[in-house]
Amino acid sequence: QVQLVESGGGLVQSGGSLRLSCKASGDILEHYIVGWVRQAPGKEREGVQCISSGDSITYYTDALKGRFTISRDNAKNMVYLRMNNLMPEDTGVYYCAADFGWSTCPPNGLEYEAWGQGTQVTVSS
Repeated sequence: QVQLVESGGGLVQSGGSLRLSCKASGDILEHYIVGWVRQAPGKEREGVQCISSGDSITYYTDALKGRFTISRDNAKNMVYLRMNNLMPEDTGVYYCAADFGWSTCPPNGLEYEAWGQGTQVTVSS
C-alpha cells in the first residue's frame, strides 16, 4: 500500500500563494488516482481536486477551479496542489489521498484507500 506525506502548508496572507506537495512511497503513484481533500475548522472534509492515472482532472468546487491547480510528477512520485489568491476561508487541513482501485476520480471526492497525515494551511486576512 502506498504511503503519503504532505508538505508545503503554512501561514500566508490573504492573496498569497502556496504549493502543497504529496510525496508517495511504497508504490508507484502513477498507477493511482490522487486527490486533495481539505477540512476547515468545524466543518466536514470536502474534495478539492483529483487527478486520475490518465491525468484527467476532476474539480469538486467551481469556486476553486481558477485558483487551485493539481498536477503530478511521475518521475518524482509526487502530486502537487498549487493554490493562488488564497482567502481566509481556504484555511484548514489539506490531505493528500490516493486509490488504486478506481479508474476515475471518486464522485464525492472523498473515497480513497490511502491518506496522508495532512498539512495545515492558515490564511490571515
